[in-house]
Amino acid sequence: MFRDMSKIAIFPGSFDPFTVGHYDIVKRGLELFDEIIIAIGRNSTKKETFPIREREEAIKKIFADQPRVRVAIYDCLTVDFAKEQGAQFILRGMRCIGDFEYERNMAEANKQLGDIETIILYTRPEYAHISSTLVRDLYAYGKDVSEFVPNTLR
Repeated sequence: MFRDMSKIAIFPGSFDPFTVGHYDIVKRGLELFDEIIIAIGRNSTKKETFPIREREEAIKKIFADQPRVRVAIYDCLTVDFAKEQGAQFILRGMRCIGDFEYERNMAEANKQLGDIETIILYTRPEYAHISSTLVRDLYAYGKDVSEFVPNTLR
């Protein structure tokens, strides 16, 4: 359906760290899009386990061999940033059916606020139990999180 147009997608989020589920979504997204911009949103009210520049460098390392993936930091609405970057789509991942209502609402908001379509990909079953929050919490307690992050960060 989306293969006939040249397209860029924004994959938004403040990943702490970038999990194997997110990695999988981006890799599969590359089958649909010409370029994916992993957009790290600044959020001054959110406690960060990893400083924003550390996250940016980690994600760049993960995708160092993939020229069609860029990493960018933004501090505006995601739809506004998508437009600034020339993106036609926002790519999002969903871990379970419980996330559906939230993701549907986000897609509707993206459409209303910026006339940007949202593409939602399910996380593969083997990664569905892994959330950024879980990994962040385990890391904060000094636990080994290597099984939850892409091989390039291990």
